[in-house]
Amino acid sequence: MLFVTVVTLYPFLNVLAISFNDSTDSVRGGLTVYPREFTLENYKVIFAYETLVTGFRNSVLRTVIGTVIGIASASMLAFALSRRDFQGRRFISFYLALTMYVSGGLIPIYILIRDLGLLNTFAVYILPGVVTAFNVFVIRSFMDGLPEALQESAKLDGANDFVIFWRIILPLCKPALATIALFLAVGQWNSWFDTYLYNASKEALTTLQYELMKVLQSTDRGMSDYRGQNMNEVMNQVSPESVKMAITMVVTVPILAVYPFLQKYFVKGMTLGAVKS
Repeated sequence: MLFVTVVTLYPFLNVLAISFNDSTDSVRGGLTVYPREFTLENYKVIFAYETLVTGFRNSVLRTVIGTVIGIASASMLAFALSRRDFQGRRFISFYLALTMYVSGGLIPIYILIRDLGLLNTFAVYILPGVVTAFNVFVIRSFMDGLPEALQESAKLDGANDFVIFWRIILPLCKPALATIALFLAVGQWNSWFDTYLYNASKEALTTLQYELMKVLQSTDRGMSDYRGQNMNEVMNQVSPESVKMAITMVVTVPILAVYPFLQKYFVKGMTLGAVKS
């Protein structure tokens, strides 16, 4: 276990060390888990971009809102599909499964988003991913494993379907919900391509990952659009490799802070269905 821990942590600590190390010194190589020449220049280059704060705010908002709405919609649909008295469950399940294998393609999806009036709107980050077939099937599989007697006894006590779903089923589905919440949060947090496709022309709707991608492109071009500093001075302070490592840390740390709170549910949720009785 000690060996596994070292193998797991070393790459992360190495990236952290490079991100805090002087760029010129990093070229020499040989860095392990601590910087030889500590500097904050790599992070100063990243946070010098004014739109980074706007992007961070939008990324946090889309992560929180997208995760909550995604969990709510997937769990409600999963509850309906888990009910054996729902006559349309087979058709809807087949339709959802079909979307996992067949896609319209990038151009038809873009045309659909345009015709729905979602271009240059914050809703384009949320609405296209409200229902995901994989998430629905994971939660439904967990619900299928719950005793039917729970719902029957609740009905005898006068509970309607909403009360059964909210007060009985959902509390028992915490492992599955936490697993899907982590999937949704990571997906929303790391997403940047939808910003590039649908909201690139509206700076107020930019996201953190999209802005960091532009920073990375700037360093690869030799910092040609870096604001207000001498080009040679900037190039002596940072290198594309060092900025890449700093960007990796900026993107990774927030989601790492969330993971420990979901880990115990995440492991149980991922092993769902692994053993059949």
